[in-house]
Amino acid sequence: MIRIKRILCPLDLSPDSEAALRYAIALATAYEAKLFVCHCIESSPLADGGGREQIRKLFEEIITAQLPPGDQAPFACEAIVIEADPVVAIAQTAAERHIDLIVMRSRRRPLAAALLGSTAEAVCRTAPCPVLVTHAEERDWVGATSGEISLKRVLVAYDFSNNAELALSYGLSLSQEYQAELHLLHVLPPAYAPAMAYLPSSSESLFHQTVQRLNQAVPPEALLWCEVKQVVSEGYPYREILTYAEEHEIDLICMGTHGAGFGMRALFGSNVDRVLRQAPCPVLIARPLKPADVVPIDVQQLGAKNERRSSLNLRSSI
Repeated sequence: MIRIKRILCPLDLSPDSEAALRYAIALATAYEAKLFVCHCIESSPLADGGGREQIRKLFEEIITAQLPPGDQAPFACEAIVIEADPVVAIAQTAAERHIDLIVMRSRRRPLAAALLGSTAEAVCRTAPCPVLVTHAEERDWVGATSGEISLKRVLVAYDFSNNAELALSYGLSLSQEYQAELHLLHVLPPAYAPAMAYLPSSSESLFHQTVQRLNQAVPPEALLWCEVKQVVSEGYPYREILTYAEEHEIDLICMGTHGAGFGMRALFGSNVDRVLRQAPCPVLIARPLKPADVVPIDVQQLGAKNERRSSLNLRSSI
């Protein structure tokens, strides 16, 4: 079972970003976690008390609007206003406050993101914890009015790496919690496609070995509380992941990432970047939890230049 006790939800105060708050609230409620709502700005007069009170009221209104009618927030909540670059501030805040999960929105600007990367992609590269990324045109699994979580199918992109194991642990836990189907997908390189046709002895051996490893990756007890489907396909990983998610109406994709530079491997991004930009559902990027003292030094130095905070303790009943 995964442990989620502290959730960070960055907002830019736009209606689009506020939609991610619905997911954060639903998860905070389900896991009895504390919710931190974060707003990052380049510069603002935060010193006067009137400005802080105005921001506190604005956060209260935003959170109240995402709660089911007549309900009160059943979780502790704290608002954080930071004067710093969002990418730096979000990662730094998550590390300092020992956040277990970041929930944020991606605006999906394909042309700009392909060349420069989006804020969500950048946070996924530097975050000291897993990141759940949502977007506007997606298959939704949190009720718009009820706030209830309805996960039916979870896809784990599994390449046998340590990061993939972490993604699998989240996929297994969420599938167990919500009695969802667990789909475990491994993608063989496209070079093996012709090998399957012309070199059956070696290629079939590789294929069956992969299937066996997938079977071994899932604990036997998992079969008692959810349906598990292991799939081996061939091609480019991001294409196979996106195609499978679309064809099988997946609600959540879980992926691991291989370090801070995964988005810089090619001009148009890595497999993780491409899935983030095109997935038909939310994507959970699994990253190992890291304490504040191991945040990359360049992130710490950048944040120290212009960071200024105002922590606002909201009432547990908004």
